[in-house]
Amino acid sequence: MKQFWNERFTEDTFAYGKAPNEFLKENIHLLPQGNILFVAEGEGRNAVFAAKNGYKVNAFDYSESGQQKALLLAKENGVTIDYLVADVLELPYEKESFDGLVLIFAHFPAEIRKHAHLKLLELLKPGGKILFEAFGKEQLNYSSGGPKDILMLFTEEEVKNEFPNIVFEKLSTEKVILDEGLFHQGEGVVVRFIGTKNNLNL
Repeated sequence: MKQFWNERFTEDTFAYGKAPNEFLKENIHLLPQGNILFVAEGEGRNAVFAAKNGYKVNAFDYSESGQQKALLLAKENGVTIDYLVADVLELPYEKESFDGLVLIFAHFPAEIRKHAHLKLLELLKPGGKILFEAFGKEQLNYSSGGPKDILMLFTEEEVKNEFPNIVFEKLSTEKVILDEGLFHQGEGVVVRFIGTKNNLNL
């Protein structure tokens, strides 16, 4: 999988474009001003957008070529992002380091997915916000992008199960028209949520 993403991000063009994801663009104002972690951030389009909007941005992915392009994009836009090449289960951050988490099409393999989400929740401060968008199970009926493995796709019930201790202000399955670079084009189905971490400890 690491090789797949390194090869995809090695191309000169940006696989998913340089513009931010629409769901993030519409809702970034809901993130608290502070330290935000961008999960599986790829070529950096969303992290750079947040940095341009005054956020302190951390990001990670396990693709070195993704990191290189993200740092170039940040430089091109005159902003700074802190971008690690790391595995989600081995992140070096302290618990409760972040005021917000952004997961945009962060699809982890089924065997680690729930564990990965719990690990990420540990990094979020109580009262911190999550913005999440990923492909739903019905995406297998569409050719606009995403994993072809149904176990990597989402239902709302799976989201509730894998993000315990989150108060959901929004949780929905939506049909959208994607226009993100070469690989997200056309009609698709996504699961989206905006949530706040409960003040109770996990």
